[in-house]
Amino acid sequence: MPTPEANPKTAKILASAPNLYETDFYAWIQEQATLLCSQQWSRIDLANLIEEIESLGKQQRQELRNRLSVLMGHLLKWEYQSQHRSRSGLSTLRVQRRDTIRLLKGSPSLQSYLDDALQEAYENAKDLAMGETNLPEQTFPPACPYPLNEILSDRFYPGEPSELV
Repeated sequence: MPTPEANPKTAKILASAPNLYETDFYAWIQEQATLLCSQQWSRIDLANLIEEIESLGKQQRQELRNRLSVLMGHLLKWEYQSQHRSRSGLSTLRVQRRDTIRLLKGSPSLQSYLDDALQEAYENAKDLAMGETNLPEQTFPPACPYPLNEILSDRFYPGEPSELV
């Protein structure tokens, strides 16, 4: 039986049909996984598959920056607005720390991106802290005041001691 690639009429119909990638992303993923497992190389949507694999790396870096932003923003709030500390804030610090550590363990190559991620995330952390505390920008250090090992340590809570920890 001829394959669609061998039959010009069928190939033309397939080319004009909506691409599953554009109409049902989840179904497209399942189809690509099946094609890869069965080694049907000629049927794989290579261009879109490459694009998606590249975007996965970008998503991992973005997730790291986002987690660090939230984590450092809450550390700043903890330190600079100690009178408003809460169990909710403490929970956010704990969850963000655990999830950041898990992300780094699951993708160890992100370690090479950590310095850049910390710098970029700190800008967002200051914005978050300013927005939630109404404190002026000058209140916060211009560069991240916490080393990474402290940011990720479940024993580090900057500023005055608290009965919450």
